[in-house]
Amino acid sequence: MDQTALELAADLVEKLRQTPQELRLIVGIAGSPAAGKSSFCHRLLRNINAILETANKTSAPTSGQTDTAILVGLDGWHLTRAELSLFPDAKLAHERRGIHWTFDGKGYVEFVKALRLPLSSPTSPPDIKAITAPAFSHTLKDPTPDAVSVHQHHRLVLIEGLYTFLSIEPWSEASALLDERWFLHVDETEACRRLVKRHVETGICLNEEDARLRAEGNDLPNGRFVAENMLQPTRFIESIEDIGMARELIS
Repeated sequence: MDQTALELAADLVEKLRQTPQELRLIVGIAGSPAAGKSSFCHRLLRNINAILETANKTSAPTSGQTDTAILVGLDGWHLTRAELSLFPDAKLAHERRGIHWTFDGKGYVEFVKALRLPLSSPTSPPDIKAITAPAFSHTLKDPTPDAVSVHQHHRLVLIEGLYTFLSIEPWSEASALLDERWFLHVDETEACRRLVKRHVETGICLNEEDARLRAEGNDLPNGRFVAENMLQPTRFIESIEDIGMARELIS
C-alpha cells in the first residue's frame, strides 16, 4: 500500500493546488472493516505533508503560514457509554456500539459544514484557526471533546471512518459536501481473518471463537450496511496487506 499512498498523496496535492485559496479540500475515506483505513490514512497524510514541505522549501508562501494536511477520525463522534445507557434498549446499544446509530451523526455534519465555509467568509466561526473535533480515547473507551484542532493552514482535511459518506440522514448532508469520497475495499473473508486476529491480539476478545462471533455479529454487518448505503465513491482502492500494515492493524 506504500506506493498507492504515495501516488494518491501526489494526486491530492495537485488537487489542492487547483483549489481556490479561500477553500479547503475535504476528503472522506471509508471502507470495509479491517481494510486498513487508519493505517492507509496515516501513510497518506505523511506523504502529503512531505510533498507540501518540499514544495514550500522551493517557493515562498504567499501568506505567513504554509498549507498542511490533517487527519480526523470519525471515531471521535462515538456516543459515550453514558449516552448509550440512556437508549430504550441500553443492552443492545452497548452490544452494537460501532453501528451508525451509536454515533453523533448530527455533530459530524456540523463539523463538515464548518470546514466547508470559505476561510475568508465573515460568517466563519469566530476563531477560524481552530475548528475542533472530538477524538476517541481507547484508554477511557469514550470520546474526548475538542481533542483535534483544524487551523486555517489545514487546507487539506482527511476524514477517516466507516460512515464518512453515508447516503442516509443526517449523514448525507455532510457526504455531499466532501470533495472526494474514497472507499478502501477488502474481501469479506480476508476482513474476517484480520478482525479475528486483531480482536484477540488487542485483548478485545479472549479467544478466536469470541472474536469470530464479534466480527460476524457486528463488524461485518456494519461493513455491508455501508456498502449498501453510501454515496457513490469517487475512487475505489483495493486493500493489500503488507508486513507494515499488518503491524499497524493491531496497534
